[in-house]
Amino acid sequence: MKPAVFNYLRPESVEEALRLLSDYGDDAKVLSGGQSLIPVLNMRLSTPEYLIDIGKVEELNYIREEGDHLAIGALVRHKDIESSPLVKELCPLLEEAIRWVGTTQIRNRGTVGGSIAHGDPSAELPCVLAALRGEIVVASMEGEEVLSPEEFFLTYMLTSLQPDQMIKEIRFPIMSKESASSFVEVARTHGDFALAEAAVVLETDETGTVTKAQIAVGGVNPTPTVLEEVEEHIIGKKLTDELLAEVREMTEDNVDPESDLHGTDEYRRELVGVLVQRALKTAVARVMKGDGQHE
Repeated sequence: MKPAVFNYLRPESVEEALRLLSDYGDDAKVLSGGQSLIPVLNMRLSTPEYLIDIGKVEELNYIREEGDHLAIGALVRHKDIESSPLVKELCPLLEEAIRWVGTTQIRNRGTVGGSIAHGDPSAELPCVLAALRGEIVVASMEGEEVLSPEEFFLTYMLTSLQPDQMIKEIRFPIMSKESASSFVEVARTHGDFALAEAAVVLETDETGTVTKAQIAVGGVNPTPTVLEEVEEHIIGKKLTDELLAEVREMTEDNVDPESDLHGTDEYRRELVGVLVQRALKTAVARVMKGDGQHE
């Protein structure tokens, strides 16, 4: 199928894009990389009267350090994150997760803002954002609003983004030099959306006792999910086999996946428990090795 007829608009500034959204918001869709939106248009699951292509809004294309976070403009492409020395240094969890996104062709076109706006709970970036307790900056003609992942992601492929709003920036907290991280997922083939995924950031003392933990999972709930109960449970303890078994059970109790053509709810529940265990083992090995992140 082909998309329904639409009017194509191509603003060259944030102000112009927001003005167009203010005028046509209910009848418009914002196009950035198009890797999520174009298939939706082709299947006529969405039939906007206006398509607002923000691809020329260069002020939305940046990666920079700002205070305690890494600020990434909505138009930054996945390939730019993949090759960014700043991302590798300040947020290695993001650098590791981005390798799981789609194929090379998709990463060459797909944008950070587009992935976040799409709101798919199986996507990698929402899971990383949730684990790190990042923020989403949305803008309209009335001003800007900073939202947490819990405020932004409402349910499966539904966000709090209003018709007159667009994502302007995504903020990923800078990771401590004493921390280590791990991102793991299982998909039918590399590049597919995950059947389940897990993102972990850990800090330990010299004995291997966990002093800080941040854990999120994706693909098993309607939104990316922070496992606060698991985080609290492992702090102050060493990651023994017994504790990891408890973590697996607690993880399974905190998710409610649905069955589909690719796997039953029981399979996904068990899978995500195993993935959290695997991510924790990798992260603690990395932090104890003393290299900060990757092996």
